[in-house]
Amino acid sequence: MTVITRFAPSPTGYLHVGGARTALFSWLYARKHGGTFILRIEDTDLERSTQESVQAIFDGMEWLGLNYDTEPSFQTHNFPRYKEIIAKLLETGHAYYCDCSKEDLDILREQQMVAKEKPRYNGLCRDAHKPQSDKTVVRFKTPIDGVITIPDLVKGEISVANKELDDLVIARTDGSPTYNLTVVVDDMDMKITHVIRGDDHINNTPRQINILKALNAPLPKYAHLPMILGSDGARLSKRHGAVSVMQFRDDGYLPQALLNYLVRLGWSHGDQEIFSIAEMIEFFDLADVNSAASTFNMEKLLWLNHHYLMHSEPSEIVPYLTWHLKQLDIDAEQEEVNLIQLVKAQRERCKTLVEMAAASVYFYREFENYDEKAAKKAFGDGSENVLTHLKNAFAQLENWEKEALHDVVKNTAETLEVGLGKVAQPLRVAICGSGVSPSIDVTLTLLGKEKTLARLQRAILHIQTTS
Repeated sequence: MTVITRFAPSPTGYLHVGGARTALFSWLYARKHGGTFILRIEDTDLERSTQESVQAIFDGMEWLGLNYDTEPSFQTHNFPRYKEIIAKLLETGHAYYCDCSKEDLDILREQQMVAKEKPRYNGLCRDAHKPQSDKTVVRFKTPIDGVITIPDLVKGEISVANKELDDLVIARTDGSPTYNLTVVVDDMDMKITHVIRGDDHINNTPRQINILKALNAPLPKYAHLPMILGSDGARLSKRHGAVSVMQFRDDGYLPQALLNYLVRLGWSHGDQEIFSIAEMIEFFDLADVNSAASTFNMEKLLWLNHHYLMHSEPSEIVPYLTWHLKQLDIDAEQEEVNLIQLVKAQRERCKTLVEMAAASVYFYREFENYDEKAAKKAFGDGSENVLTHLKNAFAQLENWEKEALHDVVKNTAETLEVGLGKVAQPLRVAICGSGVSPSIDVTLTLLGKEKTLARLQRAILHIQTTS
């Protein structure tokens, strides 16, 4: 049997991290078993679905690297098929027309709640053989007896008595299909073998199984993933911080770090914390998914992100850093700064790509002002002489490389008989505008000879005009 999984988001907003984890688990399961992973856009909610949200889903999946194996499908393109299945269910006696008004149903619901009964449709039209009209919906005729047992791959066995279910609407008065009908038809037609989704769908599953049985369709296996909570124990939402996948990109996280964090959010493989994509695929098993809710921890994600910045090949980081520099109107690809060396220089002190990009701006453009505190400390007595000596020595250098630059700084300190800090710190403030940078020889290498000499001259003039 070929494993076929699907990720089926509704395009009514951004791609949430909960959806991203569902997509990841579905993708991993398909990849582990050499199967097929399908992206299905469930866009039948015409009032709330937007093209912007569709694009946000595509962008999120692409950024995360969760590639799908077929062209994305859209439920709105499948309406004729849903209409065909609704007609079949009516023809076989598994569905019926109902003309109960919303007002009648509201009264019924109120009466049931007063009587402390579970609100549900009472089957008034079930055997009334109502004719179709512009006021009728189509309801699925749920079996009265029996129990639906779901051998859930995460939650364990779940049993629901049919008498607890009502006759759900599968087509509205305008003929448009409802969620539970479209999902069943798509899962059946796509031959989905494993439905991996959030546990907020558990109540839908027995209803969908009944429809599948009425259609004599094979039943997929179900795995309902527990929800993700915020630090306060409430369901994760915007008030807990970033929850949109693309917001994490904008905030400077690497997709590898977010994937690694999401895979460990409710799944484990021993005590291992760091997983490559290949290891995720090799080790992932639905049997190891925790059935309890997980708590999203931003500090842990930040730690993971820094780990990936520190230990990934710099060449893997460069495209992401380039994107973030572009957000600062810096076209890094047109500049002479060595991006691989820049990543190496900045990654120890930067936990996100936003920090790394911001800390690298002075390599590309002039800073407006010196950090007041750093300049006051560095540009004291003797600093003009130090910077002038450095400027003259650097101007004579033909080999603008780390070792030669280090020698100039060291020799300047020895020649002027001052401590190395009395040379390195004025130099750092002169070329960076602040007292913080990577090691001075690396900083000089990245900045280049022309910019270094110009900034030393600028600092000398600054000292002369402010002393």
